[in-house]
Amino acid sequence: MNTDTTRNANLTDLLALLKEQTVRKLDVVAPAATLHAEGGLLRVEGTQPTFTDDGLTIGDGMYRPTEVFHEGVANKLGVPVGYLKRLRVQRPDLYDANVNGWLHGHKGDEAHSIPAASADKRSFFVRTFQGDSGGVGVARALMSDRYSVIDNTDVLMATMAGINEAGVACDIDGADVTDRRMYVRVRCESVSALAPELLRGYRSPFGGGDGTENPTVFAGFVVSNSEVGNGSFSITPRLIVQVCSNGMTINKDAMRAVHVGAKLDEGIRWSAKTQDKALELIKLRTADAVKTFLDVEYMRGVIAKLTEDATVEVPAGSAAKVVETVSRSLMFTQEQQDGILEHFIRGGQLTAGGVMHAVTSYAQTVDDADVSADLEGAGLKALALAAGR
Repeated sequence: MNTDTTRNANLTDLLALLKEQTVRKLDVVAPAATLHAEGGLLRVEGTQPTFTDDGLTIGDGMYRPTEVFHEGVANKLGVPVGYLKRLRVQRPDLYDANVNGWLHGHKGDEAHSIPAASADKRSFFVRTFQGDSGGVGVARALMSDRYSVIDNTDVLMATMAGINEAGVACDIDGADVTDRRMYVRVRCESVSALAPELLRGYRSPFGGGDGTENPTVFAGFVVSNSEVGNGSFSITPRLIVQVCSNGMTINKDAMRAVHVGAKLDEGIRWSAKTQDKALELIKLRTADAVKTFLDVEYMRGVIAKLTEDATVEVPAGSAAKVVETVSRSLMFTQEQQDGILEHFIRGGQLTAGGVMHAVTSYAQTVDDADVSADLEGAGLKALALAAGR
């Protein structure tokens, strides 16, 4: 069981998880020569000690790679990721040979026309979780040594500080932590607007709540961060429908910060001053985002634009075809397409808006938080496609 992830956590549980992860985190800038694949695991041997607040920490040890780590290896070594993952499962001996060959080079074989290959001279930033009592840990990511660390705990604290500075009462509406990203959904019920045309005729697929009778939409946003190179830190506005908790993320208005900095040397972490500057920027951007996104006039402007497409009707008998066309355009799986169609029918709103609501309500039922976030993020694209835009 993966205890490094969580789905729909409240603030207390999220803080407990992030605190536990912080204790186990170990980062090391490792030359290629110190990295070895053994039986599909990662062995780190011969790295320089890392200077931390607790003194010197040795990064050497055995680590079990995540899917994200494998993707990093494939990217850095120029090997197809699907091939590498398949080898690890079916032929770990060949997995080891491929990874070690690209990292460490080989002498070649003239008899078989195999040329020699020189060792990789690069260093990589390796993020790990240490194992219990010196056991096998977790290899989280293999990244460039120019990656600037912005950790989830610091992002959450800076976000909360920004919200407090803005002086608007908000609640955490659920949080997810995956091997790839952290998502924190913020909801502000004190800032709301009515969206009667957007919700006319809509029924919640979860409890039958009537959008016509209660067309209330709340303001909010979602904070997302990756510790392992899977995208930038971002704050994205999000409108929440009261009757069903569907979230409509407005990706075009997102604020982002990329994790790129100066080159890291072996055994050196980012200075406290560098970290403080990055976190102060997050705090300020959060405060700006709260003031911008948690605003009734901003909400009304977004709702008006959405309503233009949302009221386009889906012809009777064409629901399945429309959902299929939208799903193919957005590269949804067949399972996702079937689920969206079911939610569209249960929602009862035979419009392009109904398609959007079907996508965002179905997203809430998906166990994989990364997939769920991607689906919700595609809601407005689905709306435009269903409206023929």
